[in-house]
Amino acid sequence: MSRRIVVSVAAGAVVFAGAGAFALAHAGDQSPAPVHGKARYTAPAADRDGSLVFTTDVTASSEVKSVKVLAWPAKSSFGTKELTVNDMDGAEPAVCKPSGGDSRRCTYRVAVTHADAEGSPKGLWHVAVLVTAQDGDTTLDAKAADFTVA
Repeated sequence: MSRRIVVSVAAGAVVFAGAGAFALAHAGDQSPAPVHGKARYTAPAADRDGSLVFTTDVTASSEVKSVKVLAWPAKSSFGTKELTVNDMDGAEPAVCKPSGGDSRRCTYRVAVTHADAEGSPKGLWHVAVLVTAQDGDTTLDAKAADFTVA
């Protein structure tokens, strides 16, 4: 094997190793990411309240600081204008527990009374989730999950 080929192969290996290290470093600094969001709505019955339960898995390279949840009807002002981080100021917190590595399983539960159900718009609803990491990075998923109020 000629010396030129050996040097070229060695230089190529250094370039690929450097690119791999950059990719790993970049992957370690990713914004918080909510995934696998699920919403379960149960309407109130004659003798009991209903509920809304939302769960999501969240990964953040710098730890999860907070997860806020907001349920909103599709036929609302948020349906015509895009939901923003500022709109999430009044959102309620989810409870998060470690689920392995940098991941957390976050759950939001709220009781739905008969009065709540009667005063709520019927039809499709969305669940928005705002994740904030310890380093201040945020991710807003305005439609992390859907459910229907009948």
